[in-house]
Amino acid sequence: MSHTSGTSDRNASFRDEVRDAVTPRATLLVLGVIALQLLFIASYVGALHDPKARDVPFGVVAPGAAAGQTVARLERLPGTPLDPRAVTDEASARKKIMDREIDGALVVTARGTRDTLLVASGGGTALATTLERLVTELEGTERRTVQTVDVAPASAHDFDGLSSFYLVVGWCVGGYLCASILAISTGARPANPRRAAIRLIVMALVAIVGGLGGAVIIGPVLGALPGSVVDLWGLGALITFAVGAATLALQGVFGIVGIGLAILLVVIAGNPSAGGAFPLPMLPPFWKAIGPALPPGAGTWAARSVAYFRSNDLTFSLLVLWAWAVAGTVLTLLASVLRRRRPEAELPTQAG
Repeated sequence: MSHTSGTSDRNASFRDEVRDAVTPRATLLVLGVIALQLLFIASYVGALHDPKARDVPFGVVAPGAAAGQTVARLERLPGTPLDPRAVTDEASARKKIMDREIDGALVVTARGTRDTLLVASGGGTALATTLERLVTELEGTERRTVQTVDVAPASAHDFDGLSSFYLVVGWCVGGYLCASILAISTGARPANPRRAAIRLIVMALVAIVGGLGGAVIIGPVLGALPGSVVDLWGLGALITFAVGAATLALQGVFGIVGIGLAILLVVIAGNPSAGGAFPLPMLPPFWKAIGPALPPGAGTWAARSVAYFRSNDLTFSLLVLWAWAVAGTVLTLLASVLRRRRPEAELPTQAG
């Protein structure tokens, strides 16, 4: 009897420990982690497993009727890899590339059979290589040859033009990790307005330091990216704070689940669609559409503009990042105010 009773007590104790460890809340969080894991795999593989050029903005410089004929020929390429349009002259084509209006241009010579292809590997080596292959094959069918000129070449220390993407990923990671630590350092207690303000101030200070550190490492220390260190510093601070403020806002609204939502937006949705490994025109339509609206995509575009395109075409990307920063700040403070008022509103009911 005593042996049976002891075994029963141990079984009951084990069941109690399991019940205490595997609470409904813990179960939901584990299921959420599994969902994030599978979404991570699906997003990265889905976005990057089969890159193809689609509707790449492309200029054509040619004399007389040859311009229209060349544009028509490029429009008929299988899969519509190019979105060609006539450009008046080579100087205009170079300017449009530097302004990031087009990603390349074909300059057809009036004499001879040797044409010129203008590309910008600073905007993504994979895209420049793809344009070179497409145009070379097309020119070959016309018994013409092509010489490639890189208008905005990637740095010799920026392999495949990926340094700007990795720099932005580092800033984003710093943003959501710092915000997560600030949010859960006191056991994920809901932030009151004072605590929320302190967290945002700390986040801003971290963003300033992290932005400077990243700009110095990528530029003077490693020589991976050209461009103004001050401009990259400001960009890095904005990216870090935007991601951090958004993470604090999501945690303020949804609790600890909000940190998972931040990872979903920034890592799972943002990184594959950022145009890092493969520039936006090489991504599937869904990822191409959402990339510019998320911090990694906006940040990567802006970093490349600063490094290789004389800081041209920054407005939209900066507006996106500022929108995330402002919305994150406002929602963080608003959530803290609403959480403070809710218990106060419940006090009379509890007293009654």
